[in-house]
Amino acid sequence: MNNPHTTPAALVIFSGGQDSTTCLFQAIAEFGAANVQAITFHYGQRHAIELERAAWMAQDLGIKQTVLDLSLISSITNNALMDSNAQIDVSGSLPNTFVDGRNALFLLYAAIYAKSQNIKTIFVGVCETDFSGYPDCRDVFVKSMNVSLNLAMAYDFNIRTPLMYLTKKETWALADQLGAFDYVRQHTHTCYLGVQGGCHECPSCQLREKGLREYLAERES
Repeated sequence: MNNPHTTPAALVIFSGGQDSTTCLFQAIAEFGAANVQAITFHYGQRHAIELERAAWMAQDLGIKQTVLDLSLISSITNNALMDSNAQIDVSGSLPNTFVDGRNALFLLYAAIYAKSQNIKTIFVGVCETDFSGYPDCRDVFVKSMNVSLNLAMAYDFNIRTPLMYLTKKETWALADQLGAFDYVRQHTHTCYLGVQGGCHECPSCQLREKGLREYLAERES
């Protein structure tokens, strides 16, 4: 039997959406399902259906999943991603769906958990190519967090961002290369409004569907 202290392993920050599920399959391809874990965060998101999708997929794929409640963030910040009565507005310099500090918190708690499991590699599905302009999805932010976490815990974390420079079309292509295209298409949830199958109108749905159309057109040409 492999020693869990020496077997390379990975932790995936897993929301149940297209991007994190693609990262999960990437981790499984590299490390093997037995050496991959998922961590999922409940932070009061209005699209809580993604938590149900994440739980189902983790069980279906045989991946150990840990769910943490970070809903306390709602007591110190407000945004359209957590307020079901707010209208989504992307007209400003920063969409009102941006959750201040969310990815910083996700990476911090993921790192604390990863160290407890003797895991050094953490996958997160952020991207600064086809994205909404969130500052905490940028490569410079992730790299700075990687350095800070290494210093804070005296531990050599390796934060992986396989989607960082991919368009949504290319993310679909990666899922296809990993043999997960149909799985991602059928089982993941992306809609900000929490509509089963997508509302087709929110920025997240539009980005996902545009990328899918472009990839299918390219694949069929």
